[in-house]
Amino acid sequence: MSFITSPAFAEKGYVILDSYDQVGDPKEWLDLEFVDWKSSGVTRFAPLASAFGEMECNGFWNHTPPRTDKDGVWVQANVDVAPILKARAEEPGANIGRCRVIELQPNDYTNAIYNLHQDDNNRLNPEGTGWIVRGFFNLSDDPSSVLILREDRFNPDTEVRIPLPAGAQVIVDTQRFWHAVWQVGPEPRYCLITSWESGPELDAYIEKYHGASNNVNPPLDAHVIEDAQAEVRRRLAERSATLASQGKKLADPVDPEA
Repeated sequence: MSFITSPAFAEKGYVILDSYDQVGDPKEWLDLEFVDWKSSGVTRFAPLASAFGEMECNGFWNHTPPRTDKDGVWVQANVDVAPILKARAEEPGANIGRCRVIELQPNDYTNAIYNLHQDDNNRLNPEGTGWIVRGFFNLSDDPSSVLILREDRFNPDTEVRIPLPAGAQVIVDTQRFWHAVWQVGPEPRYCLITSWESGPELDAYIEKYHGASNNVNPPLDAHVIEDAQAEVRRRLAERSATLASQGKKLADPVDPEA
């Protein structure tokens, strides 16, 4: 299918924007209402925009009428206490789908790799319209943590590790990448996640903030990577065997909040 896409994503599928002065803003996310919602790890979400402005995080295709991840409706109770976060999501001028703050509890590298998933935010997206990508704006200061991207789930040679200090701003084609966050902790990570429609508005925003994909991975011991790969394969084999005994099949993980 043919969609409108941003040239900035053509080669590597992600861009890192200029860092945002996060310490200059109040911690609005601490005043949001969170709902329990399972993603890649132990998580909760505070929806800022949802399918119909309700305090929920479900995919827009799971509503009536079903649609793709566009035309989100602001959740008034949360945007009332987070006007700066709302303004940051609106700044590109692109169509917004789901917009929410994630709270992720600390994990380890192995669990992050086990929880790698691809999003499905372009489900029902009409051909000829803009491809949906996602912005990740780190709110808490997690300089030892990384956003992990892999084009091949089981090939660590494809791994990109993007550090997450406060103010880090990344936009990712999350249907192209298997992705998850390794949150070193000790505190939870908070991040504003926004679904945007690709097009000239988003292109101009990426150019304004010097979007580039020249990330250099923080070093990680090869033995840590090898051990994680082995453990993930062991867990998946064990899970597959359990499901087979129940007459079921292991499916590729798609983020349930995607």
